[in-house]
Amino acid sequence: MEVKKFFDESSRYIMNTYTRYPVVLRKGRGMKVWSSDGKEYLDFVGGVAVNILGHCHPRVVVAIQKQAQRLIHVSNYYYIEPQIKLAKLLVEHSFADKVFFCNSGAEAIEAAIKLARKYAKEQVHPNRFEIIAAKNSFHGRTLAAITASGQEKFQKGFEPLVPGFTHVPFNDIQAMREAITEETCAILLEPIQGEGGVRVADPNYLKEVRDLCNEQNILLILDEVQTGMGRTGKLFAHEHFGITPDIMAIAKGLGGGVPIGAMLATDKVASGFQPGNHASTFGGNPLVCAAGVATLETILEDGFILDQCNRMSAYFIGRLELLRTKFPALVKEVRGRGLLLGMELTTEGDPIVRACIEKGFLINCAAGTVLRFIPPLIVQRKDIDQLVDALHGIFSKLP
Repeated sequence: MEVKKFFDESSRYIMNTYTRYPVVLRKGRGMKVWSSDGKEYLDFVGGVAVNILGHCHPRVVVAIQKQAQRLIHVSNYYYIEPQIKLAKLLVEHSFADKVFFCNSGAEAIEAAIKLARKYAKEQVHPNRFEIIAAKNSFHGRTLAAITASGQEKFQKGFEPLVPGFTHVPFNDIQAMREAITEETCAILLEPIQGEGGVRVADPNYLKEVRDLCNEQNILLILDEVQTGMGRTGKLFAHEHFGITPDIMAIAKGLGGGVPIGAMLATDKVASGFQPGNHASTFGGNPLVCAAGVATLETILEDGFILDQCNRMSAYFIGRLELLRTKFPALVKEVRGRGLLLGMELTTEGDPIVRACIEKGFLINCAAGTVLRFIPPLIVQRKDIDQLVDALHGIFSKLP
């Protein structure tokens, strides 16, 4: 009865913006979560790539507790110690010179769009405002972010969209080159299209785009909201491709579970923002930045987490490939990098997601037919084995 009460009250009081699964999660530790009726689940969704260190990581919990006793929130009218410490860590371990803090990935993308336009108008040419993005991309749910996203399903009903965006096929450098006009100020890309079905940039694609941006004097913005913070086995996914952006948006794993986003940029581009150009009341407050410091320090220490990510990635891919071999009529492809992996099916993925929930596993479906696996970076072989064995059992019973 208690579970039904949750469902009823949710329907009564919360806006209908999510298709929810019939589970009320109440507690989490590491890879595991427990529902209100006491059922245990292995979590391969991780809050959609947010719980990078697992649920309630002790170091993050202690950092939040200590900071909450000291200072939860103050305005950005004043200097904030944990904010400065987190910014310093990010700059020291990235291409960037400056950081702007906000509350989510969509806000980080909005900040990146504003900075790119303002910098280009003032430093390159006043007519430069257009941004080229990729088809099948996803950049967030705000109005500019859905306009930048190359998927009509997110835009439907919200027209007129923000002007100044155009889309070309992902991994097509010739189409990108042909799309550039005298009004182009930036190119916006995900190194891996997560919501678009875990589609990885071709090995030379990002380098070719970087060279194109240099040639045409336009900015490269990378959306690493999902791929950042060690998700792909390096701190940021673009490191795999040997390039650096001018602007980068991150969020999700940055706070180890609390809502925080950031937009990073070089000094040259960051100079486009001056006081009053952009702001966020809650952006970079003491509580979330303390969690961010604890999360980032844990990821960086001795490279253990990144090494673990790479080892588990290789093992996970191997187990998924065996499933593909076993069920060739069902599984089209296994792809991804690090612990952002996708298994493309020849059928809709949602029934399999629901079957996994019944068996005690939380997974995700992207782009309709792609099972997406984005577990915490602390995942172990035994966790992977249990999930793959469950998938094998589910696949075996499909017609």
